[in-house]
Order: sequence, then C-alpha cells, then structure tokens
Amino acid sequence: MDSNIKRSGFLENVHILDLADEKADFCTTLLADMGARVIKVEKPGGDASRKRGPFCNPKSSSKNSLPFYYNNTNKHGITLDIERREGQSIFLKLVKKTDVLVETFPPGYLKRIGMDYETLSGVNSKLILVSVTGFGQNGPRRGYKTCDLVASAYGGQMYVSGSPSAAPLKAFGDQSYYSASLFAATGILLALRNRAKTKKGDHIDISLQASVTATLEHVMVRYFSERIIPGRRKSLHWNDDFIVLPCKDGFMQVTIFQKWETLIEWLDTEGMAEDLMDEKWLDEDYRRKHLWHVIEILQKWTSAHTIDEIFELAQLMRFPWAPVQSPNVVLDCPQLNTRNFFVKRDYPPFGIRLKYPGIPYKISKEFDHKNKPAPLPGEHNRMIYRQEIGISEKTLKRLYCQKVI
Repeated sequence: MDSNIKRSGFLENVHILDLADEKADFCTTLLADMGARVIKVEKPGGDASRKRGPFCNPKSSSKNSLPFYYNNTNKHGITLDIERREGQSIFLKLVKKTDVLVETFPPGYLKRIGMDYETLSGVNSKLILVSVTGFGQNGPRRGYKTCDLVASAYGGQMYVSGSPSAAPLKAFGDQSYYSASLFAATGILLALRNRAKTKKGDHIDISLQASVTATLEHVMVRYFSERIIPGRRKSLHWNDDFIVLPCKDGFMQVTIFQKWETLIEWLDTEGMAEDLMDEKWLDEDYRRKHLWHVIEILQKWTSAHTIDEIFELAQLMRFPWAPVQSPNVVLDCPQLNTRNFFVKRDYPPFGIRLKYPGIPYKISKEFDHKNKPAPLPGEHNRMIYRQEIGISEKTLKRLYCQKVI
C-alpha cells in the first residue's frame, strides 16, 4: 500500500447498522470516527430522539435536536419500518451485508417481531449484535422502564454525588448513556477481533445500570477493602487528596497533601500558613486526622487570589492544579484550539453551522477523519435502497406511499 494514501480509518471495511436511540447512538459515532461505515436506521418520519432538546432553534418546528446532531455525525441515514413484513425483508438484506448491528429496544422486542439474534445470525453468521438496555437482557428487572436518571440512581452513582447535607445529585449530562456507549464500542472492537479468529459473530448485552456501577471504582474499592460505603463529599475527592476551593474569580482544584513542605512554604511567604508550619503537621496521619483545619487555611489563601495568580505558578512548581473552567472558557482554550479539537459542520437545510467537540485522540497524518453532519431522516434512502439493495424506482415510490420507508 502507498504510504502517502490517506486511510479512512482503522475500521474502514466495517459496516454497521445503527438502530439505537440516545442510549447508544454515541457508540456508533465513535466507530464512524474510526472509519466504520454506519447506517442510521430510523422509523419513517425520523426517530423520536430527534425531538430531544436542547434545539438549534427552539422556536422552529423542525427536528433540530442538538444531542441528535452530535451523537449521529459521520453516518448515513435511512428510514424503515422493521415491524412491517416488507420492511423486515429489506432489513434482512441489509443484515446480510452488515458486520455489526446496534439496538436499544426493550428486551424481547426483537424476538417478538421475529428479528432476534438467532434469526439474524441465521441470515449472517458473522453478525455482531449489540443490545443496550436499562438492565440487560435477563434478570428480574429486565423489563423495567429506564432513562439516564433511573440508571444513575439504580446504579449507585447518584448516592455518592452531591453534598453530605443535601439530597443526592445526578451527575450532569447523560453519563449512563455515554458510559454504556463506551463499553459497547469496546465490546464491538473485541468481538471483531475474536471474529477474525472464529469466523463467527456474537451477541453483546450491555446494561445501563451495570455501566454506571462499573464506573464507581472508588466506591467499590473502599467497600470491598474496608467495608465502608463512601458518603457524598461535595468537591472533596474520595481519598481526600483533591478538593475544589474558591478563588476571587472562580474555583480551583488543588491537592491537599502533595509536596506538603513546598505548599506550606508557599503559603508562609505570604504570611498565610498560620499554624501549619508547626512540625506536628509533617506527620501525614496527623494531617489527615485534622483534614478540615488544613482545608480551612487553604481556602483562606485561595480566596485571597485570582485563578491566574495561582494556576501558572502551581504548575511551574509541579502541582497538578487546574481552574474549574466553564464551557464557554473551554471553547476558547488555547490548548484545545492548538490541537484543532473543535470542528465545524454545516447544516444547509437549517442554514446553520455548528461547532462540535472533535476526536480526542491523534493518529498520524495518513488517518483521514470524516467530518459529515448527522443525516436528515431518510437522507440516503435512494442511494442505499436503489444502488445497494437493488430496489426499483417503482417499488421505492410504493414503499414511500405505504410508509414502509
């Protein structure tokens, strides 16, 4: 192969059917970014997830959901009713040419319509089916209704989030959906690797609840080692090493015990170390027993400074400190912009141009990243049905009229 030819990605020969809603559509976007060819399959008229806000233009009746646009970039889009007999026939033709199918239907739905894994693998023995649901395909709560709030609460995340003096808080954003999508993408890559050896597909069962619980490593480590369930700690890290403290113009994440002598000498040069210069504070166990006294003095010091007065000097002194930046500040971050992290995509039907978070990893120059906006409902129907499935123009018009596509 000519080394000067740009590759379209690691997964350039992998074909994926995406029947997922917001619970896992980020998974297939990650794979599309890696070069996979992803076809988004929606119900005729468009998926309900297009109606999830916030919107590009809240006053518009158009389906211009920002989360949908972000989670479905670099995909082709078709519409198809897989509950209709003729729709199923078309769907199976697509399955024959597919490596991976990602779906988020309730457990048992695909079996009810005659499209379960056994049926699909009979059509394509190499198919990798990925099912992302609230609680998994089996168990006493497999059929329970779910959303990100349910997963956060039932997975244990909400219990340890927030202030000890207040009710539990949900982590911002759809964290269970993104966690499940990351686990699903990892599972797909492993299944593709295994398929290269066995020549057989697999069924990957992803639970939102389990995905959330799997991210609570600090909770589980302390429970299994000390039989302690950590409570809510506001901005204090679970092992007491980090905390967020106020400055004059914002907040700063600081370390409490790292390089203790250097830190206290810094405070002392400004006359703000108080009693922390006493030798008894050199004992780490003593410091940890009197944690909140240390935090009180540190907070007085940070509150007397701006973020800029502390941040750069702290980094020069090799403290892993950082300002707590708001999203608008992150958008202007010189580090991210130097690395061309944010990308812009045009949406001609809506006359808008949106800035997106891009791919967080860097490969070589030979890796040619895609930069296509999310598809409109059925945008690629004609291309895929006519050119790739061989459906005639006459039949295509009839299928439109009958709302099969």
